[in-house]
Amino acid sequence: MSPPTEALQRITRLAPLPELLARLDALVQPVPPKDLEPAAAVGSTLAADAAVSGPVPPVPVAMRDGWAVAAELVSDAGPYAPALLPQPPAWVETGEAMPPGTDAVLPLDAVSVSKTGDEVHTPATPGDGVMSAGADAASGGVLRRAGERLRPGDVAVLRVAGIANVSVRMPRITIFCASVPTRSTADTISPLLARAIEAEGCVAGVAQAASLETALLDRACDAIVTIGGTGAGRRDASVKTLARLGKVEIHGFGIAPGETAALGFVDSRPVLMLPGRLDAALAAFLIVGRQLLRRLTGWMGKEPSIPLPLTKKIASTVGIAEAVLMRKVENGIEPLASGFFSLSALAQADGWVLVPPESEGFAAGTIIAMRLLP
Repeated sequence: MSPPTEALQRITRLAPLPELLARLDALVQPVPPKDLEPAAAVGSTLAADAAVSGPVPPVPVAMRDGWAVAAELVSDAGPYAPALLPQPPAWVETGEAMPPGTDAVLPLDAVSVSKTGDEVHTPATPGDGVMSAGADAASGGVLRRAGERLRPGDVAVLRVAGIANVSVRMPRITIFCASVPTRSTADTISPLLARAIEAEGCVAGVAQAASLETALLDRACDAIVTIGGTGAGRRDASVKTLARLGKVEIHGFGIAPGETAALGFVDSRPVLMLPGRLDAALAAFLIVGRQLLRRLTGWMGKEPSIPLPLTKKIASTVGIAEAVLMRKVENGIEPLASGFFSLSALAQADGWVLVPPESEGFAAGTIIAMRLLP
């Protein structure tokens, strides 16, 4: 029995990738920022520069434990001609402010302290063992810029600099699987996407909603990613549901795999609808989903990649942007799969490359940037 074609979802056109990304960039705006303590903001994108309000350190400080002296008084000191200090030197610990009138720190054994006087056996020059005011950061100095992600190591830097809070964007993304019940053993894609979304500096949550309609109407999130129901099958109705509750901007991406994906909105919340097949959902997320998340976070960085030579050519169809799985080999990287990713290819892949729609592929020996898989 043939399906009732009038009721099926139809893709009338595959939107070329440049058009798709341009539309996405024009329609999706960064979420509002919020202030967080640096440790709670790790991985998120800065909405404003993390800058110091004054010089760090604010005054000269000791860089080692020792005796604080005026260098001009001991510039000629030596083991056979020690310099006699006019008054006992002050002892300073690392990080302490230098006493007035001092500009150098001598090691413990460089000074002989006695009742008859204090002798210095080692010469010093101004700044020895001292960190000058503003040496770590000048007043107003930017430590991390807006559009950059906050790294774990940045937390210590910001704390030492006295920055208690940073302004970040941390979008909340809801994932709903229309193909199988969420959180069931059959839902293999939601956990993968949740980790990949959080790696982009977002907060990911798998929806507990009983229906796609309920998930799409959830106003507690900033964007929604759905899985399944984007094709022309009898039970595929995700895009129709989106059209009824909001607006479908594009149904049909000029990418492979993942051509049945869709992009739209419910109110102002972006909705990315991914195919239910694992490889198609993954490819559409890598090519389009990451760009959506980066628009929401305001991330301005460059995607990590590894430039390596191709050991075998990549052939591609002009007009379609293709994600190609890659594997590292002795002299570079070789393609594993394009158009369709088998489970064995996914298990062996070390990364992926994007063949742009205007390209017929890449010849063997071409240096190409391999991107990382989630």
